[in-house]
Parts: sequence; C-alpha cells; structure tokens
Amino acid sequence: MQFAKSTDYALHALVYLANSESEDKIGIKELSNKLNVSESYLSKIMTQLRKDGIIRAVPGVKGGYELSRPASHITFLDVILSTEGRQNMFNCSNSDSKQHTVLIDESNGQLLEQEEDQRVCRIKEVMDHAEIVLHEYLKSHSIQTTLDEATKDRNDQLQKE
Repeated sequence: MQFAKSTDYALHALVYLANSESEDKIGIKELSNKLNVSESYLSKIMTQLRKDGIIRAVPGVKGGYELSRPASHITFLDVILSTEGRQNMFNCSNSDSKQHTVLIDESNGQLLEQEEDQRVCRIKEVMDHAEIVLHEYLKSHSIQTTLDEATKDRNDQLQKE
C-alpha cells in the first residue's frame, strides 16, 4: 500500500500553513515554492482540501489559504480521506468461491455448508480489521501533534549543542 503524492503534498502544505507565523494568508505561489511542487498540481490538491472543509481560500490581494479549523482538529485521517478518497482498502474478489461457503467441523473433520447469509471472507475480516486499526492510528495524529513533535525535536537538538 502506498499513498499518493497528493497526500504527501497536502500534509506538508497543511503543516506549513499551521506553522506560518504571519497573519497574512499563504498564497499558492509561496506554497508551491516552499514544497517544490507545480502551482497547478498544488492548486488541485488545495481545492480538494477546501471542498472537504480542511482549509479556506480567501480571495483578494491579501488572500490565500488558511486552515479552516485549529491544527489540532485536522487529523491525518481527515487529509488522507480527502486526497485518497473514501473507498475501502480491500475488496474480496472471490466472495462466491467455495472458500466462503464451507467450514471444517474440527470435531469430526466434516465439511459444513454455511447458510448463504452467513458467508464470510476470513481474509476480508483480517483486512477490514487492519483498516480500522490504521484509521484509529491516523485519527490520533493531527497537524498540531506533528508540529509539536518537530518543535520538541528542534529543542532537543539545541540542548545537545
């Protein structure tokens, strides 16, 4: 599994916006220069983030982008769902195969037919659980926690010097 480059750029852009000490909004030109990404590609990413309510676009001479809510309320999961979409990570392609319709009765080794409404893909169960765990982990990390960890790392480094 690999996330798209748009997710990488979106997360970095949001960290940059959150870390900006300026009261001015951040324009697409500044963001694209800072991230070394084309303005047109980054604009598409920022448009999606705006549609999903993660950032605001402010028009005008002093316009640009800003976070639409505190950085502590923007999770990695929010950003990934915005850039990657909301589809399941795994879909079982063999739901009608024999592997889904039989179980082995361990007491006598007999094959037992499952009722049609009880058919379960054991592989999908594992993958669905993995997706839930990943989502919980991504929900627990926000743009702000990333900034806090970077600040701590920087302070630790300064103390060593």
